[in-house]
Amino acid sequence: FREAYQWLNHNTAPGAKIMSWWDYGYQITGMGNRTVIVDNNTRNNTHIATVGLCMASSEERCYPVLKALDVDYVLVVFGGKIGYSSDDINKFLWMVRISGGVYPEVVESEYFNQWGRYVVDESVSDRMRNSLMYKMCYYKFGGVITSYQQGGGFDRVRNTAIGDKNVQLTHLEEAFTSEHWMVRIYRVKNEKTHPNFLERYERQKLTQ
Repeated sequence: FREAYQWLNHNTAPGAKIMSWWDYGYQITGMGNRTVIVDNNTRNNTHIATVGLCMASSEERCYPVLKALDVDYVLVVFGGKIGYSSDDINKFLWMVRISGGVYPEVVESEYFNQWGRYVVDESVSDRMRNSLMYKMCYYKFGGVITSYQQGGGFDRVRNTAIGDKNVQLTHLEEAFTSEHWMVRIYRVKNEKTHPNFLERYERQKLTQ
């Protein structure tokens, strides 16, 4: 964790705003010296639910919310490479439940597969596969070997190969991944850093 927070401190603007689940807010503020959207002391349930909404939504749905909150970076904790079970994928259903209590569009059952199981494997639901959480955790993970018996993209916490080994990002880009993939940080694209990227994205959708 320290590696990631030091990266934030040395490689982002002093006024940068970071979105993560509330658990890491104090650490980001204390060690990374950056502003967070929610932290361990947040009492406003709507603020926490809004973070959950972003994590549970597609990039396209989440992007206007990120811009409204002036978010520059999004941080997730991922244990699938080294077997750290207290990661954000394992906390994700709590994010879904909290956000669903405020935003009716977030429906917990839509993150389960057709047999009603919460999984990340090839039977993963479309809603889960397209969520920001799934994408940020598993971006480029399909090419990572964690078990030579299993091949690329094997999640050591969930004990399964992930269902999407070719995750693509559109509105965010990878900024930093710690040595053991425990912390992954993504930069929110904007018109200053990526001129006309939204226009290009919309044109690309029309040709698909």
